[in-house]
Amino acid sequence: MRSTKPILLVEDDQVDAMTVKRALKEINVTNRLDITNNGEEALAFLQNSDNEQPGIILLDLNMPKMNGIEFLEIAKQDDDLKNIPVVVLTTSKEDQDKVDSFNLGVAGYMIKPVDYLKFVEVVKTIDLYWTLSELPG
Repeated sequence: MRSTKPILLVEDDQVDAMTVKRALKEINVTNRLDITNNGEEALAFLQNSDNEQPGIILLDLNMPKMNGIEFLEIAKQDDDLKNIPVVVLTTSKEDQDKVDSFNLGVAGYMIKPVDYLKFVEVVKTIDLYWTLSELPG
């Protein structure tokens, strides 16, 4: 059964954020989508006890102020945040980004396709993973 927890999208590109929102709606994901624009905002959001912790974080890597790798380096050291699954959703095909992401404990690494229908397929894959994966309480 899918978690009812919100999804946190860490994405600085407003068009990409709207595309994720649209794709989630298209595949009938009804979880609330919280959006932050960079790693710094995401950490502040996650560390604010007024905000519900997400069930999953969708993380872009290339962002201003604090990029995705820098965010992971901090979040994965935090006992309250380290067990939240993170799926990287990025345009970066750099091997070093993939290595760094997995070394920092991401649950997956997905390349954002330019084509919308392919993008929806990527989001479906993330949703299937999230639905089937057994997470610690």
